[in-house]
Amino acid sequence: MKKLVFVIIVMPVILWGCGSGGSGELFGVQGRLPWFQPDPYGMLYLPMGAYHMGPSDQDVPYSQTAAAKPVSVQSFYMDQTEITNNEYRQFVYWVRDSLARRILGEEVSDDYFHMVDAFDQELDPPQLNWDEPIYWEEDEQREALDQMFLPEHERFYRRKRIDTRKLNFEYYRIDLRAAAQKSNREQGLKDRSVFIIKDIIGVYPDTLAWVHDFTYSFNEPMTRMYFWHPAYDNYPVVGVNWVQARAFCIWRSELLNSFLLSNGGTMVNDFRLPTESEWEYASRGGLDLSPYPWGGPYIRNSNGCFLANFKPMRGNYIDDGGFHTVVVTSYSPNEFGLYCMSGNVAEWTSNAYDESAYNFAHDLNQDYLYEAKDSDPPALKRKVIRGGSWKDVMYYLQNGTRTYEYQDTAKSYIGFRSVMTYLGRAKGDEL
Repeated sequence: MKKLVFVIIVMPVILWGCGSGGSGELFGVQGRLPWFQPDPYGMLYLPMGAYHMGPSDQDVPYSQTAAAKPVSVQSFYMDQTEITNNEYRQFVYWVRDSLARRILGEEVSDDYFHMVDAFDQELDPPQLNWDEPIYWEEDEQREALDQMFLPEHERFYRRKRIDTRKLNFEYYRIDLRAAAQKSNREQGLKDRSVFIIKDIIGVYPDTLAWVHDFTYSFNEPMTRMYFWHPAYDNYPVVGVNWVQARAFCIWRSELLNSFLLSNGGTMVNDFRLPTESEWEYASRGGLDLSPYPWGGPYIRNSNGCFLANFKPMRGNYIDDGGFHTVVVTSYSPNEFGLYCMSGNVAEWTSNAYDESAYNFAHDLNQDYLYEAKDSDPPALKRKVIRGGSWKDVMYYLQNGTRTYEYQDTAKSYIGFRSVMTYLGRAKGDEL
């Protein structure tokens, strides 16, 4: 009996000793590659900071939709400019080409699919092969791809054009806030799949926004040419609603992370729309309590030139050098190096609009989200837009001014830019 007790006591010690290895000291998992985050192309690094969020001047309309409060924001990247027509077109073309490859893989050749993965395991469903080129004018392919184009009775002067109604993007997102609810936190209580949400959305901008936004106004040339003509490649994309802007960010995240993983790299944080607090922090450019991104309180520089693209006077859209939108690098950047944080186009943020949000939102990375359902009333489908646009008066250009638009509407004066949370506290920490 004594021998049995001795074996029972000593055996765990022996097993632990045999399985630990090393020197017996705590030194962490070894062999991990050193990490350095490169700046994403076209983005600027914004260091963490605290500032006074909200109006820095008189509340001219006495709207009382914002109140000055100190908040802190962690380090993040932001697009130096608004997303351009040509950048958004890359998204549209990716959706177009993925649809074409799916059709060709099903009707012409298996070469447009990857049937097995790198370990020769069968893929179900198969993945698209992006290395296989598309020959739009080759006879067999042209016949298969005809279904992507407008039917003949809808064509104008028999011009063959892609049916943009078919450019639908299927994507997924994770509802972390639902997963974090107390009732869902217990391990094993919920299947993870209930928090993975699938969406399908048309990605082509509403080019008719130029016409339907303004009654008794001639904007047909902008509708016909603005999105696709190379003359407007470096102008901000418009006619994109909030849901499309979010879908673009998800696509951009997968585009980058898929590339990194395929080349043995490590994933980075997702691209996303900025929160209100991030947007305003970026717009201020480190100039706390200033009414405009360039400081203030004036809207002209010392030479009398306007500093943004907006509506400077009644019926006068041209004294500021613009008319409609302008190239995204027009005017001088703010102290962070960001262009057109005021004017040109107003910008979507990730936040839902509530007049009292400043009163209950946290002062750490202030954020207020609400995922509106189709059955919700319009008031719950409002999303915050910031910065003012080419058709707005100067009040809307102020850093602290907030207003809204409905998430399912697209306007000729609203665009967006993306952000990405920095991995770590600040640059230099990894050294």
